[in-house]
Amino acid sequence: MYIIRQAMAGTLESSDVLVEISPADRISIDLESPVKAQFGDSILATTQEVLKAQGVEGAQVRLQDQGALDCTLRARLEACIARASEEADHA
Repeated sequence: MYIIRQAMAGTLESSDVLVEISPADRISIDLESPVKAQFGDSILATTQEVLKAQGVEGAQVRLQDQGALDCTLRARLEACIARASEEADHA
């Protein structure tokens, strides 16, 4: 799946995550989180897993986490990828 436009999903509210994605040649993930020291590796692993499952090979991903649960992170990532991909043109 190709990321063809910039897109966002989520909010900066407590227990949520704001996901921004834009086209790029390779995967790049930038994480901002008050719980980065404790859960940063898990957040990055989940992000990479969702990108791989969706077939994304190149994207600049920015995560502004506010303590989101794993299921919330996955949902926000999937929504953002759908909005940014060529699939959105056919929906």
